[in-house]
Amino acid sequence: MIAARHLCRATPQLKQISSVRRYATEGSSPGGMNKWIKYGGGAFGTLFVGFGIVRYFASPPPEERQRKMHEMREAMKSGSDSIKPAQKTFKGGEQGWVDLKLESVEEINHNTKKFRFALPDKDDVSGLEIASALLTKYKGPEMEKPVIRPYTPTSDEDARGHIDFLIKRYPGGPMSEHLHSMEPPQRLDFKGPIPKYPWSPNKHDHICLIAGGTGITPMYQLCRAIFNNPSDKTKVTLVFGNISEEDILLKNEFEDLENTYPQRFRAFYMLDKPAEKWMGGKGHIAADLLKTVLPEPKTENMKIFVCGPPGLYQAVSGMKKSPKDQGELSGILKELGYTQDQ
Repeated sequence: MIAARHLCRATPQLKQISSVRRYATEGSSPGGMNKWIKYGGGAFGTLFVGFGIVRYFASPPPEERQRKMHEMREAMKSGSDSIKPAQKTFKGGEQGWVDLKLESVEEINHNTKKFRFALPDKDDVSGLEIASALLTKYKGPEMEKPVIRPYTPTSDEDARGHIDFLIKRYPGGPMSEHLHSMEPPQRLDFKGPIPKYPWSPNKHDHICLIAGGTGITPMYQLCRAIFNNPSDKTKVTLVFGNISEEDILLKNEFEDLENTYPQRFRAFYMLDKPAEKWMGGKGHIAADLLKTVLPEPKTENMKIFVCGPPGLYQAVSGMKKSPKDQGELSGILKELGYTQDQ
């Protein structure tokens, strides 16, 4: 179990809840048409299913497109007559810090920006594995010691020549405030990769991702690895809590996954302060929601990942001992009967 936070409460709409439970427990089936239900409400709101209706997504099996993309990535990794073999920028071990030039900055919302840093060579790749992150280091003129913070890139691991990050600005956060003040071509120190949970195709039949805020970036990294690989048939359920709708990062990317893989990917969004027009989940991530959308604790070969602010960990799983170690399980997941190994 790798840790998280947010939830909601169910209503007596048994057919709707039953449909969500079937998705959470049944095996994945390729292609076809699938009922897609959004779950919301709870201790701080009302339960809604989807936008009050059942939506259908009809999508042809994506295996052919997935296979071609996978072949292209493998060709780029190994090199060919027309493509220079990729070199890894980050090698870990005793490599030390690598300073990268900021190439571009894109404003995403009121407190989040996308940063693209250039790798040393246009044909280089980051060198990150799934799942892993990078450390950043900055020492301001008034600082006695440098501040060091981990971030998970949002660009593909085989992207050449650059690496992207989505970073939210937190008031009083020295690293996020520094990053948000940066302009091209300023530079920043990076180090890594910092390994987290080693992933291999079909390692688990079903994984559940519980995230809050920018805790979504490690989850997105894992989703990319799964759905970019045609041999990986893992089923994924995402529960993502935010303050408002504009705070939902990577929503378009997750909606693309829902449309392309309706039998294998589901996302449930919870908002603390939703607008009146919002028809999704309202309030915090709570026990009734997780009980409904997650596989039952007795399910074999499933794994739950949690990432987000401290309040999320405390409520859902308890604080982690380290990036690789959940520590003692507590919170909602323990109450629902899940184990530390899950």
